Amino acid sequence: MHAALLGKRTISTQMAANADNYWQRLSETSPAILSSLSDAQQQELKAIIGLSDFVATQLSRYPQWIAPLFEQELNHLERKHFASQLQQLLAKVDDEEQCKQVLRQYRNRQMVCIAWRDFMGYAPLEQSLLDLSALAEALVIAGRDWLYDEMCAALGTPTSADGIAQKLLVIGMGKLGGRELNFSSDIDLVFTFPEHGETVGGRRSIENQQFFIRMGQRLVNLLHQMTVDGFVYRVDMRLRPYGESGPLVVSFSGLEDYYQEQGRDWERYAMVKARALGPWTAASDELHNLLRPFVYRRYLDFSAIESLRKMKGLITQEVRRRKLTDNIKLGQGGIREVEFVVQSFQLIRGGREPSLRQQSLFAAIETLYQLGQIEYLALGELKDSYLLLRRVENLLQAINDEQTQTLPTNELDWQRLCWALDADNEMDIRQQIESAMGRIHSHFKETVGGNDQDDKNETWAQQLWNAYEEEHAVAILTEQGVELQLWPILNVWHETVVRRTIGPRGRQTLDRLMPKLLCDLSAHSQPTKAFTPVSKVLDQILTRTTYLELLCENPGARQQLISLCCASPWIAEQLANFPMLLDELIDPSQLYDTTSLDDYGSELRQYLLRVPEEDMEQQMEALRQFKLSQQLKIAAADVTGVLPVMQVSEHLTLLAEAIIEQVVQHAWLQISARHGVPEGINADEMGFAVVGYGKAGGLELGYGSDLDLVFLHNGKQGKLTNGKRSIDVGHFYLKLAQRILHLFSTRTSSGELYEVDMRLRPSGASGLLVSEIENFGDYQRKEAWTWEHQALVRARFMFGDNALLSQFNMIRAEVLESSRDSVELAHNVHKMRLKMREHLLKARDGMFDLKQSPGGIADIEFIAQYLVLANAHQYKVLAFWSDNARIFEQLAELGLIAMADAQSLMQAYWYLRDENHRLSLQQVDAILPYADVQLHADKVVSIYQQILT
Repeated sequence: MHAALLGKRTISTQMAANADNYWQRLSETSPAILSSLSDAQQQELKAIIGLSDFVATQLSRYPQWIAPLFEQELNHLERKHFASQLQQLLAKVDDEEQCKQVLRQYRNRQMVCIAWRDFMGYAPLEQSLLDLSALAEALVIAGRDWLYDEMCAALGTPTSADGIAQKLLVIGMGKLGGRELNFSSDIDLVFTFPEHGETVGGRRSIENQQFFIRMGQRLVNLLHQMTVDGFVYRVDMRLRPYGESGPLVVSFSGLEDYYQEQGRDWERYAMVKARALGPWTAASDELHNLLRPFVYRRYLDFSAIESLRKMKGLITQEVRRRKLTDNIKLGQGGIREVEFVVQSFQLIRGGREPSLRQQSLFAAIETLYQLGQIEYLALGELKDSYLLLRRVENLLQAINDEQTQTLPTNELDWQRLCWALDADNEMDIRQQIESAMGRIHSHFKETVGGNDQDDKNETWAQQLWNAYEEEHAVAILTEQGVELQLWPILNVWHETVVRRTIGPRGRQTLDRLMPKLLCDLSAHSQPTKAFTPVSKVLDQILTRTTYLELLCENPGARQQLISLCCASPWIAEQLANFPMLLDELIDPSQLYDTTSLDDYGSELRQYLLRVPEEDMEQQMEALRQFKLSQQLKIAAADVTGVLPVMQVSEHLTLLAEAIIEQVVQHAWLQISARHGVPEGINADEMGFAVVGYGKAGGLELGYGSDLDLVFLHNGKQGKLTNGKRSIDVGHFYLKLAQRILHLFSTRTSSGELYEVDMRLRPSGASGLLVSEIENFGDYQRKEAWTWEHQALVRARFMFGDNALLSQFNMIRAEVLESSRDSVELAHNVHKMRLKMREHLLKARDGMFDLKQSPGGIADIEFIAQYLVLANAHQYKVLAFWSDNARIFEQLAELGLIAMADAQSLMQAYWYLRDENHRLSLQQVDAILPYADVQLHADKVVSIYQQILT
């Protein structure tokens, strides 16, 4: 009865060939089933298996599904029966593997039916989205309830203090919460439970949270794990409080505390669609009432627009970085922009308008029209365009049950889309999509995107860019009052660009960009000087049209590019080498708003949430991109004088510290997955530590600094790891150290993370890569040279367990506080300084090497190190600090050095380091004329001679 709806559409030759392959398999395995079908039904079956590899594969495995599909299920898919049918199927299941099989087979059968309907056009899109969402909800809740019963029987029932049984509540986020789920979407979930307490009825009671964490882990596995029957859903739990670093399940009170104290703007946005899944209960009401104040402010909240604008900017960056093209979800005018338009109104007005507090986009947009917030034309354009994009998205995903929002790259899939959408050809569909996305983007710009600034008068700049004769160009520049030297370098660069292969779109964008850029340059005090570094950045992005468009559409980004390139060749080189940094120039207020010193760790954790945890390549790339973008912000604040030199170094050091933490965590996960963890170690510990020496230890890193690190562990000798491929603990920590170094040194498209120097470890390059903490202490007490104790003055614990922190600090203090012969110590320190100067000083006569020349940075550091080693046995407070500024401050307070001398040393130290940063950003050697530093250098030399010679 359905075949009549095929109309005049016939499947293409490629689709027919695809269908024939599956038909042949069915003919061999299930001839009776095929022969029972009418001609019309056979025609329809051939069409659907030619359209969807997913449907064809499932029907090949389960041909017994075919006849019932024709008899009733296509027209009578009742989502209200999903839950009861699953409950009936699971009633007799007492094995988790069997439960997985039941859930997966039920899911696949219903998805076959939904895909069939979608391709044949038997149901409107809204119905399919509701069915997909109801199916997902039923499967999640069926899995939850089966696990709950099974775990309560084994462990007892989780119960509150007043004796009320507690259940796990599952919050559906995103499109699942809004009942608008894609065909092959992953599902974002958050787990919670009402009250703390203990289990009752088991052999021993455990805390409710512990029970539910175990249950949550099993539920994720039940749904997410790939088996012979596939998976139920890919589950993403990263939207929970504290993300991946937070517990899998928290109580209602834990949720409330988190969102009141730490909830972020993007979490507000995510919570708009949050909905408790399953039958509604009093606990569901309580949960939604708890979340509402966080999502919906009591007042009109126009800050939501800026938050959404920034989120859209982040998405645009991701699209650009991942080089996504033809993406109908994340691209300009895509599905996400419709969601942003609707949710901007919800977040702004939802506190005042309870009718806007709903998860469904379709319902919310109708409410906005009823409230007079959008016009009838906007309602029609947004809804119709959204429906088209969602229909295309669903069809793309139903081809092979793959999560994609990208238009096809092969002819067969285009033919399938054309057939399902009754379109003549690929161009027909593309025109429909482009038109829809254009309408969406215009509404997005009006609602969220802000008003575009009027373009400057670019007529003269357009003429200059297209000028071929010097006389004409000079006349233009003279009339505009712009220095004439700009023309020769612009002309040479233009001639070079003309010969480059950048494609028609790129050339068109460049021709739009250059007049705007020339106008911006003309406002600069030295346009010619500014053009040279800017042109080097342009050289690197000529074939990357998205970045040309970024500069074309963002006047602020162009102005920041010019000012930063002029201020620092280092910044210009960073922008040229890593064009993704151009994204950071869009919002100047963000560019110069450096991350707080205490926030680098949390910012990096949030940044990594955008990357799949299991994709190590992307994780490594994300670490490097985070470092580059944060370094750019620090450098921008540095060259503009926002940050003084001491703070620049602190920012760079704490940025490195945050990255060290994540690198160690990644390395730990990789090595422990293979070998297990050392026996007896607590779940929240590693028994491993990273100690920073030199600039890292002294909070004095520069832009190009490497990391001087030492690795320590406190594993017990003779113990093994507890994994299937068990190894001894020493070998485990060696592998961990090797993996850490690999993660640091691997070069991706965003470069190397850091160069790591391990030569300060016990016994140097010939020593073990990672030392047991007691052995490290013995070495420092009995074998270390004076220069190694000098290095220990600058050592600082950067990452690791508290037990190791205490042990390291105790060893460091004990060694530094050892009594020493001050004359012999001064001799050894001075001898080492002369040896270093002999090997490293390269400045010619009349010039001053900021670090190695007499009176330079190294002399100041040696003075500090000597005074600590000579006096810490008597003044133990000297063994506490690792940075020179606080060491000299302490020495002056104790009277071990004159206050005037301490101030002279610190003023020299700050001046020399400031100049070192400045020259580093200018990409020139850290050498100045001696006359420029003589005042400071002479004082340092005088003090050095008094103390060390």
